[in-house]
Amino acid sequence: MAVFDPARLTQARQLAGMTKAALAQQVGVSAAAVGQWEASTTPPRPDHLRRAAEVLDVPIGFFALGRPYAQLDASAAHFRSLRSTRVSQRAKAIRFVEQTWELAYALEKRVQFPPVDLPGFSGGEIYNEDFPTDPMRAAQALRAAWQLGNGPIPHLVRTMETHGLLVTLVPFAGADTPRIDAFATSRLPRPTVVLTPDRANDVYRHRFTAAHELGHLLLHGDPAPGDKQQEREADMFAAELLTPREAIGPLLPDRLDFNAFNELSLAWGVSLKSLIYRCRELGLVSEATARRGYQRIEQMNKLGLIVPEPVTNYPGETPCLLAKAFALARAQGLTQVKLANELQWKVPRVRQLLGEGDSRPALKLVGQDA
Repeated sequence: MAVFDPARLTQARQLAGMTKAALAQQVGVSAAAVGQWEASTTPPRPDHLRRAAEVLDVPIGFFALGRPYAQLDASAAHFRSLRSTRVSQRAKAIRFVEQTWELAYALEKRVQFPPVDLPGFSGGEIYNEDFPTDPMRAAQALRAAWQLGNGPIPHLVRTMETHGLLVTLVPFAGADTPRIDAFATSRLPRPTVVLTPDRANDVYRHRFTAAHELGHLLLHGDPAPGDKQQEREADMFAAELLTPREAIGPLLPDRLDFNAFNELSLAWGVSLKSLIYRCRELGLVSEATARRGYQRIEQMNKLGLIVPEPVTNYPGETPCLLAKAFALARAQGLTQVKLANELQWKVPRVRQLLGEGDSRPALKLVGQDA
């Protein structure tokens, strides 16, 4: 009990989406007792801690002091809407990011990751004294810094990983993941972008989301979760990063030409809707014409004339840094079991954060109803 880490109990409980009262009921103590454990005023008895480990589905060693731990606060992440997410859901998301960093840290002891190359980033904070604060100019400056030229970015997520960012795409909160939505934080040794599988069924939406979160990292060193102005600025950054007006402007039609839009969509990796929006931004079409375009797209979607392509068809838009790092370490003898023991996680948790999911077959007893 002398090595009990109360912060680890909080982390495990919030990852499980449990309140103190719910955990207390399962363990057989009062909610006040759990509060005292987490506040480090009174340590739990060994039998209570074993039961808590069972309830929270972690090894009992998970609660031990001594392992690297980067604690985050929910205010350190760019959540899109505070009204659509509960406090417990945001807490689960933050704890997931903490564990993503722990996994990366464990792998970095064995494999050299790309150095972080994000303007203004140092030591878990963004300080851009000389970097543009205007979203469009910031997007142009990042293209210059990363030597992306002025044309389409074929592999946005791979590009982000190549420049040292951590990017994930796993259902970190189960069925709650879509409600929490994508988010990002710069308050870790590596800037981290969390993308969500619900947006990955449309590669164009997925790419815009990644660019949006990248905009938050660069523009908003002091996050204001749910702030509408910051969200608008991140959208403006994403649009300019993916389709620089200097390059896309001469290519856009001055009317609703869907054949032209489709060709540009394929070439630039953006949606038809975003191209119409760009036409409106650049004054090529009126607001009324743009609305008709959006209505046309909605009709085509309903008729099945526009079929979104999933990210799985585009390897360059699927995060792979952690998985590739593990593959290199595995060649030197690291196994998922060894890694799980080091992190004091269960093996399925390691698989999940590596992006492998659960490969075990789903079985049921013969004779039972589905």
